[in-house]
Amino acid sequence: MSLFSQAFGLVIYLLLGRLLMRRSRGRVREAGMAGLNMAGVFIFLFFNHDNGGHAANLAKFALYIFIVVLLYIIQRQGAAGRPVWPAFFAPITVLIFIRHAFRPTYLWLGHELGEPWGAVPGMVGISYLTFRCSRLVLEVRNGSAPAPGFWQYLNFAFFLPTMSVGPINSYANFQRGFAAEPWAVPAGRAALRVLLGLIKYEFLSVVFGQLTYSALLLTGLPHHWIDLPVVMVFYYLHLYCNFSGFCDMAIGAAALLGIPVLENFDNPMGARNLKDFWNRWHITLSQWMRDIVFAPLSKYLVRVMGPTRVNHAIALAIFVVFLLIGIWHGTGWNYVIFGGLQALGVVTTHYYTIWLKQRLGREGFKAYNENRWIHATAVTITFCYYAASLMFFANTLPEIKEIFQTLR
Repeated sequence: MSLFSQAFGLVIYLLLGRLLMRRSRGRVREAGMAGLNMAGVFIFLFFNHDNGGHAANLAKFALYIFIVVLLYIIQRQGAAGRPVWPAFFAPITVLIFIRHAFRPTYLWLGHELGEPWGAVPGMVGISYLTFRCSRLVLEVRNGSAPAPGFWQYLNFAFFLPTMSVGPINSYANFQRGFAAEPWAVPAGRAALRVLLGLIKYEFLSVVFGQLTYSALLLTGLPHHWIDLPVVMVFYYLHLYCNFSGFCDMAIGAAALLGIPVLENFDNPMGARNLKDFWNRWHITLSQWMRDIVFAPLSKYLVRVMGPTRVNHAIALAIFVVFLLIGIWHGTGWNYVIFGGLQALGVVTTHYYTIWLKQRLGREGFKAYNENRWIHATAVTITFCYYAASLMFFANTLPEIKEIFQTLR
């Protein structure tokens, strides 16, 4: 499907979706939007690709429907007063099964469809889908969102703008678009957000992509060592424009329909340390890990290790969280190392902040944070550290070895 065909299809999707959201109500609107999103997912993410043929792509999409319907049934059992943890862990179990035990089976269905960042071949957006569905279970249990009906669940699970690469929207936020007084944003502002994302995704990302690892260093030719820091910086810029650009398009397209989507980026390149960075980069994943893993794990570790070792308990919980983030992105050892480097940076920030507060006192720590030179140095160090750590995100270990062998 050409870029023009994709743009034309997106316009049709948005026009039909906006019509459904504005002219219909209740179950008609929910069922209509669910059907529209499922059709959009099939056309854009499956039928659009010839990997394995249309029959194989149809089989993959049928598998998605089976998974979502199964998760809905399990979720309903949890909402009916039965133990909630089976419903919460069911989507995570599906993700682990597909990424590992199911690997020999799904390989015959077709080749990778191009989903970035360590994707499961042919299983577009499965990580984001399962994380949304697992979070929904806890939202219903905590009373922050009502239990969804069948069409509501399908509509949320298959919502096209956030299907492939997020953001990981919450169900409570998603349902604000279907409230009696629906959420709304000016159409011009939403369209401008889509245009901004398109420029970042289709232009800036492509330009920066000319100086990434695969384009510059993994060519089999010798290179001067200065090329390595150049590639580190430009890969970071490429990844940011690619990922944030797609999220801008997703958020803007959803806003045109009248459905809010959580923000996923907040000027991450201005972060002064890695803890601050992960509050600005892939925000919805950070929030998911904070609420689902870090909060309960840190409380448990404090009980086990005692209140005098609370700082060490927090540091251990941080390590676990970021190792899981690394594994979530992919199954290779390079992703484990990437997660470990993020954990090291955040834990170092954790202990350094504690040391500064003890040494400088309240007023001294405030003055330290307000110092412009210190802030500029901290931002630069954070930028360089994350850019360097992305080497393990972008390359397998054999590829990293090849890179260093080509450097003079």
